[in-house]
Amino acid sequence: MSPQLSDSQTPDAQAEIQYLRAELRKMQSLATLGELMGTATHEFNNVLMTVLNYAKLGIRNRDDATRDKALSKILQATERAAKITGTILAQARNRSESFEPTDLKSIIEDSLVLLEREMRKYRIHVETELGAEVPAAMANGNQIQRVLLNLLINARQAMSEGGTILIKLTRSADEGWVELTVRDSGSGIPKDQLPQIFDSFYTTKSGPDESGKGGTGLGLAACKEVIDSHKGRIRVESTLGRGTAFIIRLPIADQQQAAA
Repeated sequence: MSPQLSDSQTPDAQAEIQYLRAELRKMQSLATLGELMGTATHEFNNVLMTVLNYAKLGIRNRDDATRDKALSKILQATERAAKITGTILAQARNRSESFEPTDLKSIIEDSLVLLEREMRKYRIHVETELGAEVPAAMANGNQIQRVLLNLLINARQAMSEGGTILIKLTRSADEGWVELTVRDSGSGIPKDQLPQIFDSFYTTKSGPDESGKGGTGLGLAACKEVIDSHKGRIRVESTLGRGTAFIIRLPIADQQQAAA
């Protein structure tokens, strides 16, 4: 039985709203992909400088020990480059909106590869607690990665003098859920602002920071929309001067499949 429509919400209007929401999701996806490309460009510059410097070192020094060291560093750098391109290409290729069993640990690790330079630049120490036997979530990997990247960038921006981010992945104490937490040691959010942070266009920031990120108020609203579409839950805990945590719950894949 379909929900009743109010006088102002005709079937045509509802269809138009659904179309505009779909278009917004596409634009958000393209914006995130563009941001990932910018991040990847910076990371590649670092990789290329490593390759260049160690190649020069190997050419200048003909002893085996120095050349072995140079070749080892070059190999490590190229492996990192391959991982960066793999993450970007996966995002670019996967335009599917389908949900499937998804390894959140891999998504976390790939996201940290992309943000490693940015976190280091802003003196952010990232800690992870990734449970060894956390089951796969029923999710769209690209969408969840966009949510995670947004939360990580927000956390970094909350710590202008540096700090710590903890990413924790566990099986929830409540049956049927995987729980992903992003916690920062930043400035925190005033209690009276917490009920509004998931509203569209609401922001606690004055505008984009020096990296050009932040200030639109769209990020957390988009995050909530993604998690809602996964039949998941997202909530926030924050204390002024002590930091903020976003806790996401996503349904376990085998539970979803069993129900189907």
